[in-house]
Amino acid sequence: MIELASIHNPRLQEIRKAARAGRPLEDGRIVAEGPHLLEDALGSAWRVEEIFATEAARARFGELLGRARASVTAVSERAMASLAATETSQGIVMLLEARRWSWDELLRGVPLVVVLDAVQDPGNAGTVIRSAEAFGASGIVLGEGSVRVSNGKLLRAAAGSLFRMPFVENISADELRDQLESRGVRMYGLAADKGVIIGEADLRCGCALAVGNEGAGLSRELLDGAELVRIPTRRVESLNAGVACSIALFEAARQRERR
Repeated sequence: MIELASIHNPRLQEIRKAARAGRPLEDGRIVAEGPHLLEDALGSAWRVEEIFATEAARARFGELLGRARASVTAVSERAMASLAATETSQGIVMLLEARRWSWDELLRGVPLVVVLDAVQDPGNAGTVIRSAEAFGASGIVLGEGSVRVSNGKLLRAAAGSLFRMPFVENISADELRDQLESRGVRMYGLAADKGVIIGEADLRCGCALAVGNEGAGLSRELLDGAELVRIPTRRVESLNAGVACSIALFEAARQRERR
């Protein structure tokens, strides 16, 4: 097996630039890192297209790499260090083809959709996506201005949930509104100090929960079409996006279990 040793290799440079920018490669493939994400991807509808691994990683994770049934390219430790985004890389970087989801799949049955409205922090977005899976949401909408699915920090923060949850991304407010209205799906917007208490809203119906940008909150475009709900707090003005949305999703699951 020929080893790519130089950090100046054009192929590795292309992958490194995409990973650092949190964007896909020109062919649409997404850069991900680490054996845990590789294992999660293998059990999902995403495709593992290619793997880059050090000699130590090939020895340690040989069985996992074999299950991937993807081409494995050997890279030197130095080249891997230039590719990896984490401080303690485990020697595996892979290229993934994301599953393409439709609105019909997101809005199936009695939908419970989470809308990220320009949520830019990958940690917050990842928390929301994990909670969405944990509490039975039917899908995720990443609106315009939100962190991209190709962001490595988001993939790690979502801890595999993004591989399993239906999602659409870079969605405009107009497209979102058209899709929800055509299917009779109600949209609730999480607000810090306005609207009804979350426990008083009817979350048993087909609905979408929209959470806004960490600093600006919900955009005007979504505020115009949303019923506002709030989570009562003491001594603090508001909760961050990940915590607030997780609480709202828990309440939705609680109501739906009692249907």
